[in-house]
Amino acid sequence: MSANPHTATADGPVTFYVKEDHGHGDGGTMLGFWIYLMSDCLIFAALFATYGVLGRAYAGGPTGAELFDLGLVALNTTMLLFSSITYGFAMLSMQKGRKWAVIFWLGVTGLFGAAFLGIELYEFSHLLHENAGPWRSAFLSAFWALVGTHGLHVTFGIIWLVVLMIQVAQRGLGIENRRRLMCLSLFWHFLDVIWIGVFSYVYLLGVL
Repeated sequence: MSANPHTATADGPVTFYVKEDHGHGDGGTMLGFWIYLMSDCLIFAALFATYGVLGRAYAGGPTGAELFDLGLVALNTTMLLFSSITYGFAMLSMQKGRKWAVIFWLGVTGLFGAAFLGIELYEFSHLLHENAGPWRSAFLSAFWALVGTHGLHVTFGIIWLVVLMIQVAQRGLGIENRRRLMCLSLFWHFLDVIWIGVFSYVYLLGVL
């Protein structure tokens, strides 16, 4: 509230209320973002559980061992792991107040993320060429749902990253942008952890 908390009288000022600023803005934002991440965890948990149930329902079609290229997937995993490292460099630069270094490392992170998406789209096009779309079997439906949902999250993360680069360039490393960088850091590392699960549970077990 912006009204004057005091009104003068003959006996002196009378206080109607006291304006208090508890500074809960940062904590409230971070708590809300943690709640969002937990809801995302539930989504991926459901997708992993679905794949666990349907992952061997090939319907006479191709299996993971026949479709997956572990070398390509390992390269893709490396791109995402490198992007987490470069985002860590961006956070270190933020702590030092180096605006342009933050923008540089965010840009590098975005390039690694784009490389990850490019390789994933190449894999998807190869699967479609082999008639291994989500309609082919329950196994492939579960695979496309899980991996595709992760890919959509990475796409959203890259868009968020580009917007944040513009905001940092225009407004610097103020409190609001620092909070946004921290939220995106949580989101980006969360996607990294989810992909490690996908790589291990879907690709490695699928081939072995």
